[in-house]
Amino acid sequence: MSSPLTYSRFARSLTAETAFDVLAVANKLKAADKDVIALQIGDSPFPSSSSALKAGKDAIDAGLTRYCPSLGLPEFREACAKLVRDEFGIPATAANVVVAPGAKPFETFFCEAFLEPGDEVLLFSPTFPTYEPNVLRRGAKAVYTPLTQANDFRPDPAAVKTFLDSSPKPKAIFLNSPHNPTGGVATAEDLRAIADLIRGKDIALLSDEPYCHMVWEGAHTSILAEPGMMEQCVAAYTFSKSYSMSGWRLGFAIAAEATIDLMGKMINTSVSCTPPLVQMAGKAAIEHDTAERTATMAKFRKKVELLVGALQTVPGVTVKMPKGTFYVFAHVQPICEKLGLRSHGLAMFLLEAADDKKGVACLGGECFGAAGQGFLRFSCAETDERLLEAVEFLKMAIARTDRVKAYLEANPKYRMD
Repeated sequence: MSSPLTYSRFARSLTAETAFDVLAVANKLKAADKDVIALQIGDSPFPSSSSALKAGKDAIDAGLTRYCPSLGLPEFREACAKLVRDEFGIPATAANVVVAPGAKPFETFFCEAFLEPGDEVLLFSPTFPTYEPNVLRRGAKAVYTPLTQANDFRPDPAAVKTFLDSSPKPKAIFLNSPHNPTGGVATAEDLRAIADLIRGKDIALLSDEPYCHMVWEGAHTSILAEPGMMEQCVAAYTFSKSYSMSGWRLGFAIAAEATIDLMGKMINTSVSCTPPLVQMAGKAAIEHDTAERTATMAKFRKKVELLVGALQTVPGVTVKMPKGTFYVFAHVQPICEKLGLRSHGLAMFLLEAADDKKGVACLGGECFGAAGQGFLRFSCAETDERLLEAVEFLKMAIARTDRVKAYLEANPKYRMD
């Protein structure tokens, strides 16, 4: 029986993060005994940090299994503030911290806090795929500006100026550094220039910083360390990458006290609070697992260097060492043109059809917007041996033109226009 209900226009237009779609396909193939090298999703291959594991178990035993303040536990908020003060030079106190189940909710809360219908929001493309749905949820409009491999995928302050000067209703900017999917990192000069452009204007900026401890040259810098930016920006952080705690769902944001209070109300009226036992695990990670975190980040860097070096041996691939993150964003347009496949078609061919018994799961660049066409994003979330195996598989797969032809006939949506 059909439902008499009509879904909203927004609900009917909603898109999801493609990595999870590809993960579902990969898991289905694995269940059918296909050997899949899983490089599609940004999850850590390492265990959660040791103090977090112990503190989480201790918190359960101590009965920390009930509600807590929507803004977060005071002691955890203070630990987060100290982290960003000491490591990133952000002048935060506990009053500048709000806690959520991961960093992603702050995309929604940021848009709810600042956007009205018709407002325009600047997004750098390739872009994280959940940004635009949150902009659209508020009836606002996403305005895209490209990031380029030639500029190391850095955000261009000149593009920000153009947006401010030309948009009829400029209101917000989404900034992601270190950047997913490209691995680009905004320099201190980039951030200072952007801060100078928006300071004192009715422009809000979301600084999405999940990969703050995965900077491979120098150290992480945040725009919130620039004068006056606490009043105009929201910085979002997660424990998923730094402490391998993705399944714990723990994140926090830094902003002006008035913004924090508003977001506390949003959490109160949506998820009530973040589980206190999870916050205590995060507090322990901050206070006791810095050395472990540093060692894990070094392992990630070696994985990235290994994969970049291997991919540089593949004809038709152009790839640079990313400045941050554990993603490698490889330009494969010559291969796509030769095979007649769009880049995500190439990604899905590697997973589904290049071989009957084995596959590689990765993402086509257009999953992150039009500027990503012609690229593949590989996560380094596998063993070193499997990373090298994936590259050898890629070399073999792109030579199987008969299989590519059959795959395109069955999946014409992946055919290059």
